[in-house]
Amino acid sequence: MALVRTLTRRRARGPSEGGSQTVMPVHPVRFVLLGLGLMALLAALWGGLERLGVVHAAFGPRLALAHGPLMVSGFLGTLIGLERAVAVGRRWAYLAPLLSAAGAVALMAGLPTRVGALAMVIAGFTLAMTLGALAWLIGNLVWLSDAPSVSRAVPWWMAFFVLTIGGERLELSRLLVLSARSRAWFVLAAGLVVAGLGVGLAWADPGARLLGIGLVTLAWWLARYDIARRTLRRGGLPRFIAICLLAGYAWLAVSGLLLLGFGAPVAGPRYDAVLHSVFLGYVFGMVIAHAPVILPAVTGRPVPFRRFFYAHLGLLHLALRARVAGDLLPGLAELRRVGG
Repeated sequence: MALVRTLTRRRARGPSEGGSQTVMPVHPVRFVLLGLGLMALLAALWGGLERLGVVHAAFGPRLALAHGPLMVSGFLGTLIGLERAVAVGRRWAYLAPLLSAAGAVALMAGLPTRVGALAMVIAGFTLAMTLGALAWLIGNLVWLSDAPSVSRAVPWWMAFFVLTIGGERLELSRLLVLSARSRAWFVLAAGLVVAGLGVGLAWADPGARLLGIGLVTLAWWLARYDIARRTLRRGGLPRFIAICLLAGYAWLAVSGLLLLGFGAPVAGPRYDAVLHSVFLGYVFGMVIAHAPVILPAVTGRPVPFRRFFYAHLGLLHLALRARVAGDLLPGLAELRRVGG
């Protein structure tokens, strides 16, 4: 998250609770891309509710089938691509979020799945500047080859967010002057994640367990060395961000332990628990943490911090705990629906 890094450097002291933020004019294309990303989010949420059996499939099965790709590439891929484009400040950089948003529109419109998948693959090519973005690209390629099934692509999508966010946190942790040993631990954790992906191409269960070890190791590293441990002592937005981050690292560890114990489930409650521990507990925790910083930079509109932000953060974690408990404990399937 290059924009978060840039803004953090500019605002080392952080905005105070209820403080003002600078408003700057922005190009309308940002609002269009942001709007398309949010449309993908809403469509993905509806598809998720269809999969849970909570709502009727009013648009046919396409949203339920596209739930994962719409969330990963349609919403989060567009959001991250837009964020990077703003940070880069060049017109060509907007090609990645434009393509991922176009792929989402294709899925929502009911076009053949491979049309949307291909657009998202090309978006991955344009954004493949880091190891995390490369994992997104490979995941989209795997999905393209096996569409509409997404289970084989899921580990790569997980690695996209885990490595991208982890790398950004490593860079921000330079403020703490990390030792060579602590950096070596990070490299080991990232290496285990990548190794798990590679092994998983041939042997799914051993690869998933190795990926789980990598996720647990990375979660430990983030909880131990991330700058959030220091900003937790401050008030206002810095403390809110720190709480979001540390809670997300806990969910990352949960997902790693589940992979370590279960191997590579491709469907059912265990699969649900693994996926949503990462994508809701970890990834959406990061989205909630940085939204008050990213949205003003992207839209030019201020988003002052308020204490009620803790309400939607708490609701996210409470609902996710209910969902995972319903996934893992016998006789509590209805709790999974309620959490969802």
